[in-house]
Amino acid sequence: QVQLVESGGGLVQPGGSLRLSCEASGFTFSDGSMSWYRQAPGKEREWVGYIANNGLSTSYAPAVKGRFTMSRDNAKNTVYLQMNRLKDEDPAIYYCWTSMSPNSWGQGTQVIVSS
Repeated sequence: QVQLVESGGGLVQPGGSLRLSCEASGFTFSDGSMSWYRQAPGKEREWVGYIANNGLSTSYAPAVKGRFTMSRDNAKNTVYLQMNRLKDEDPAIYYCWTSMSPNSWGQGTQVIVSS
């Protein structure tokens, strides 16, 4: 049974930083790519970024490119999202996703940006 457990969200001031984590289980983590998505109230879920199974390739949505960085630790079955220079348009619930089980989603972790 695939499980994805996101953590690390919270309240941060504009311009601040947060690091999100997603711990995965129930599949061979190193076999699959991982992505982060986010969903703001009243909006569709949107893709944020991608990292290849070996961590050597990443890509990001234009809205976060240059501010957000994905990394992964295959020994810990964990993917990370380092978010810097957070803006007013970044608040959302953030979810991780795995190519190994496309229909599986965790509970997400909420990011709030407010002064």
